[in-house]
Amino acid sequence: MIEIINLHKSFGKNHVLRGVNLEVEKGESMVVIGGSGSGKSVLIKHIIGILKPDDGTVLIDGIDIAKLKENELYEVRKKFGMLFQGSALFDSLRVWENVSFALLRQNRMSEKEVKAIAIEKLRMVGLAGVEDLMPSELSGGMKKRVSLARAIAHEPEILLYDEPTTGLDPIMADAINELVIKMKQKLSVTSVAITHDMNSAYKIADRIAMLYEGRIVEVGTPDEIRNTQNPIVRQFITGSAVGPIRIEGVTV
Repeated sequence: MIEIINLHKSFGKNHVLRGVNLEVEKGESMVVIGGSGSGKSVLIKHIIGILKPDDGTVLIDGIDIAKLKENELYEVRKKFGMLFQGSALFDSLRVWENVSFALLRQNRMSEKEVKAIAIEKLRMVGLAGVEDLMPSELSGGMKKRVSLARAIAHEPEILLYDEPTTGLDPIMADAINELVIKMKQKLSVTSVAITHDMNSAYKIADRIAMLYEGRIVEVGTPDEIRNTQNPIVRQFITGSAVGPIRIEGVTV
């Protein structure tokens, strides 16, 4: 469903992506791991067409999205839902208005119909009865779930997760992981998540890809990644300061 071929992207002299190759099958849950600044967010922005490659190709269902006109890209983006790292809720809108924001803008349904969809999606993520609250009245974990409800409001084919467990305590992080699994099972979506949380990666992934120095250095099942002999991947998943991955300004 998603095919990334020899993808390159630079920002000035910073060559972030240096020939990324990755395939995500329909219905698969792919997790991309890597350190801060490794290019994970840049990669996911190419998948949804926010950024255009300097070189290389991103195919969504066989369509090269970099070659699309703006109106054509808009139609492809309807396939996507996205959970943002910081939830990205509108503070001035009630919860149900946040969830149904895109549906309200389309003006194809009445406000009553749209609110009913929002309430249904909120129930799917375990948040019945919060639709009339403001984001300021929610905890961090609740905001993440509202963001997930918004991502699935229009029943997308592909869900993108940008650091879904960042900023959450271990119990709430695991609750979000369970919801990611539930969304895949219930909605039959294709998922791509970026994270450096290995507990989350092992739990939600069908396959895990490691991004390092602008390239995918290994792809495998959670068990294959756990047992890898690749020294770069091994250092990252064990969280060791000693190994081939150097920490800028730190001598170990």
